[in-house]
Amino acid sequence: MRIATWNVNSVVARLPRLHEWLDTVRPDVVCLQETKCAGDAFPSEGIIERGYQVAAHGDGRWNGVAILSRIGLEEVTRGFPGQPGYAAPPAAPSPDSDDALLPAAAAEPVVEARAIGATCGGVRIWSLYVPNGRALDSPHYAYKLEWLAALRTALAAELARHSGRPFIVAGDFNIAPTDRDVWDPAVFVGSTHVTDAERQALQAICDLGLRDIFPRALKYDYPFTYWDYRAGMFPKNQGMRIDLVLANDAAAAKVTDAYVDREARKGKGPSDHAPIVVDFAL
Repeated sequence: MRIATWNVNSVVARLPRLHEWLDTVRPDVVCLQETKCAGDAFPSEGIIERGYQVAAHGDGRWNGVAILSRIGLEEVTRGFPGQPGYAAPPAAPSPDSDDALLPAAAAEPVVEARAIGATCGGVRIWSLYVPNGRALDSPHYAYKLEWLAALRTALAAELARHSGRPFIVAGDFNIAPTDRDVWDPAVFVGSTHVTDAERQALQAICDLGLRDIFPRALKYDYPFTYWDYRAGMFPKNQGMRIDLVLANDAAAAKVTDAYVDREARKGKGPSDHAPIVVDFAL
């Protein structure tokens, strides 16, 4: 069984590349993140023609996750119990408006499309797009930590419910597990993705009995999965390993290969992430 995860940074923009990649790599299950389209607007036609079933979860603007499977798609779950919403900070009224002297109204929390689970060929799989966090003084950072804590609680219940079954959690975690997972730790001092709180939250999830399946690099000595679009970042390998595949013992013990597909990051109009591909002898 070949399972892959890929932050495509807009599935519509990346659709021809996704089709070509599916034809070349032929994964059995694909977890997608940052699809940036509504669930009912997901461009499924060409994917279904390739033998995949599609489960998508999106709000049409940002975020968005999906699972593509050609080995069955059952028990689909969109979001998870206790998933917190994000309330953007209130916007100050325009100085010229009649409301200039009134306090700004706080936005209502919105539960974002960041998690979808399904059972594929007897394997329970989750595709996740963890909040970015933005900056340490941003409300989005506190939301990220709250989201991760709620995810841990939900995954604990999921693991208990699917005890003994291969279980995989894959996606863009927006966390570099160690300093080795960024090209230059000094550059990230004072930034999100590398803080102790984020790494501890990730470790708490792994402590449920999930192993970080470490992929091999197809080039260079370390398997980064994300490179900023700024000129030179990708060819210089100035990246981060923030996309992860976590697996319970029943799945991790069956891994035969894992790699970062750098080829998918090359060429015209790529995502800023590369897929991780993992082969299991299941």
